[in-house]
Amino acid sequence: MRSNKETDRSRGCRTPRAKRSNPGRAIALAAGLAIYAGVSGFSLSTPAVAGECNQDIGVMMKARMAIIQQLQKMQKAAPKGQLDPIASCPKLRSLAVAEQKLAAYLTKNKDWCMVPDQAVDNITKSSKHTKSIAARACKVAEQIKKGQAATAAAAPKLPTGPL
Repeated sequence: MRSNKETDRSRGCRTPRAKRSNPGRAIALAAGLAIYAGVSGFSLSTPAVAGECNQDIGVMMKARMAIIQQLQKMQKAAPKGQLDPIASCPKLRSLAVAEQKLAAYLTKNKDWCMVPDQAVDNITKSSKHTKSIAARACKVAEQIKKGQAATAAAAPKLPTGPL
C-alpha cells in the first residue's frame, strides 16, 4: 500500500505525517518565544537551570567528599584511629569552608533549584558542626605546637666545637 500525502495508512494511522521543519521558521519561532519570555518575565530555561543547579551542587559535593576521604585515610593511618590535630587542622578547616560554601549556595538558590528545606537545614547544621570541630582541633594543634616549642627551648644545649 502506498502512503497518502496527508496520512500514513500503511501503519493504520490516520494522523497527518510530520512536515519537514523549516530552519528559518524555527529560528523565528525561537526568537519570538525568547522575546515573549523576556517581556513577560517567564523563564524558558527551567530544565537548563535545573541542570546547572545539579552541576554546581555536584561539583561542591565532590570537593566536600574528597576532603572527607582524605580525613578518613588519615584516621585509618593513625595508630589509635584518632586524627592528629596538627595534621588534620588544615583539612578540617577546608571541609568547613566547603560545607559553608555549599550551605550558602543551597540557601541562596533553594527555590530556584527546588531544594527541600530539610536538605538546606541538614547541610547548615553539618557546616556549623564541622566548623566547631575544626576550631577545637586547631586549638589543640596550637597548644601542642606551643608545648613542643617550650620543650625545645627548655632543653639544655650541648657544647659544640672541638673537645
